[in-house]
Amino acid sequence: MTKALTPLIAGNWKMNKTVPEARALAREIRQGLSPSRGVEVAVAPPYTALAAVADEIAGSPIKLAAQEVFWEKQGAYTGAISPLMLTDVGCHYVIIGHSERRQYFGETDETVNRKVKAALEAGLFPIVCVGETLEQREQGRTFAVVEKQIRQGLAALAPGQGERLVIAYEPVWAIGTGKTATPDQAQEVHKLIRGLLPEVAGAADLRILYGGSVTPDNAGELMGQPDINGALVGGASLKAASFLGIINAAG
Repeated sequence: MTKALTPLIAGNWKMNKTVPEARALAREIRQGLSPSRGVEVAVAPPYTALAAVADEIAGSPIKLAAQEVFWEKQGAYTGAISPLMLTDVGCHYVIIGHSERRQYFGETDETVNRKVKAALEAGLFPIVCVGETLEQREQGRTFAVVEKQIRQGLAALAPGQGERLVIAYEPVWAIGTGKTATPDQAQEVHKLIRGLLPEVAGAADLRILYGGSVTPDNAGELMGQPDINGALVGGASLKAASFLGIINAAG
């Protein structure tokens, strides 16, 4: 069932790349991409480079993603970016609920839910991030934490909206640390999420990505698991060679 889904490899550039640097990286990825791989690719540059990257990938199969969004369409929200602004610049996907947003910027399951609904209403495809900290894993709370994030983050969606979601499981202890969940560890959480989706999102056949120190060396084994349908890539997406290596491993 799940292996029929087209893998998605999304690069989260985080707070990296000036506009010229972002253009150059997007160009390298576009030029190195093999169209026959059967893998969907997206890149999420910082806000300042969205327009430039959109121009650089125009006409290619690469989709544009944003790293964050606010839930209002417009208004007195200094520093915020609305869903309509993202669609206007050409975004297809938007990352919501990344652990760094939760850790540094006060993101909660409630705000994730509001952002998911606003993004869906605007026609965007949310990539909704969930995952446990090292302390929560050591306490045996991984399943409880992830289930709560899924249930509250995706609460009360309108009929049919859940079909446009992508979920990303990113164990917080593996993000940027060089530590990666084993394929079995990742698969058991992906399987849990898959089991929740029919009830919570109204759809089981959604792509569930793994994120957390993904590299060309471990990508193939991770994505060989039954319920892993791609990767949300951080550090390795900042160089075309490593990002393309992960894309090739998924194909």
